[in-house]
Amino acid sequence: MENSGSAASPSGWTPSHLALEKDGRIVGVAPAYLKTHSYGEYVFDHHWAEAFERAGGRYYPKLLCASPFTPVPGPRLLAPSAETRTALGAALVDLARRSGASSAHVNFIGEDDAAILEAREWLIRCGVQYHWFNREYQSYDDFLAALSSRKRKALKRERREAGEGVTIRRLSGGELGESDWNAFWEFYQETGGRKWGRPYLTRAFFAEIAETMSAKIMMVVAEANGRPIAGALNFIGGDALYGRYWGRIEDRPFLHFEVCYHQAIEFAIERGLARVEAGAQGEHKIARGYEPVLTRSAHWIADPGFRKAVARYLDAERRGVADEMAIIGEMTPFRRPPEPGTH
Repeated sequence: MENSGSAASPSGWTPSHLALEKDGRIVGVAPAYLKTHSYGEYVFDHHWAEAFERAGGRYYPKLLCASPFTPVPGPRLLAPSAETRTALGAALVDLARRSGASSAHVNFIGEDDAAILEAREWLIRCGVQYHWFNREYQSYDDFLAALSSRKRKALKRERREAGEGVTIRRLSGGELGESDWNAFWEFYQETGGRKWGRPYLTRAFFAEIAETMSAKIMMVVAEANGRPIAGALNFIGGDALYGRYWGRIEDRPFLHFEVCYHQAIEFAIERGLARVEAGAQGEHKIARGYEPVLTRSAHWIADPGFRKAVARYLDAERRGVADEMAIIGEMTPFRRPPEPGTH
C-alpha cells in the first residue's frame, strides 16, 4: 500500500511506524500513520472532527495505528508480551504528543489489546461486523440445509435470478491474467467513485499484489455476453477468506449478493476455511447467513474537555451496539440460532 502510493504522504497517510528495542533487538512494532483526514479507516470519526473544530480545536493531524483500508480485526500492537504491548501503547501516545496530533487511534484490535489500552486510559469503541462461520459444512447445500425453509428458498431463487444470462468465474494464482486485473480496476474505479468520491487504492497497488501474492487472492468475475460486468476481490488467509472490494459496470438484480457473498461461502466450504469476513457494515448480509460480530477500537484524546465529550458519546454508543447485537442475533436465517461460542 505504501509502495503503490495508496498509503503515502501525498494521499494523507504519512508512515510513522514504531519499533521498540531492548538490548539492540527489536521486541515490538506497531504500524502507524499521521493522517490529515479520516478516509479509508472504517471506524468513522468524521463527526468527532467536525465537533472539535466547531469548538475551536484542530483535529488533524491525528495518529492512526491500523492496516490502511482494511477493516479486519487482529493484532495491531505486535509484540509477544502484554508488557511490551503496553509500552507500544504508551509510545503511540508519546508520538502523538510530539507530532502535535489531537489524538491517537488503534483500529480493529482484539479484546486483550483493548483491555491493555483501556487500563492506560484509552477510550474503547465498539462496532458490528458480519462474518460467516463454517460449521463443518461439506457443501453449499449443507449450509442451505441449516437455514429455515423460507430463507433457503429465498436464497435459491436469488442465486438463480442472479445467474440468468451471466457466467461466474472464480480465479486465483496463475488463472489471473492482465485482462482480469484491468477489468477489476474498471469495476473498482466505478464503485469507489460512487461511494467515496475517489477510490483509495492506485492501479499500482493491484499490479503489485498481482505480482507478489496472487496465490493468496480469489477474484470472482461475472461476465455477460463474453464481457466482464462485475467482480469481487478476496484475500485468502490461513483460516479465513477476507472479502475486500466489489465493483460493477452493469447493474443486475442480486448480482452483488452472488458475487460477494454466495461465491465466498462456496469457496470457503471447498477450501475448509473457518469463516468469511465480509468487511464493514451491511445488515443485508444477515439474510445470506452472515452473523454479527463485535469489533473494538481504542482512542486516546489529548484535550481533556474533548475527551470527556467523546467518552460520554462512546458510553451511549456501546449501549446502542449491545442492543443492536441482541436484535440482529434474532434475525439470522438459521432454523435454530447458533449455539453461543460455536464460532
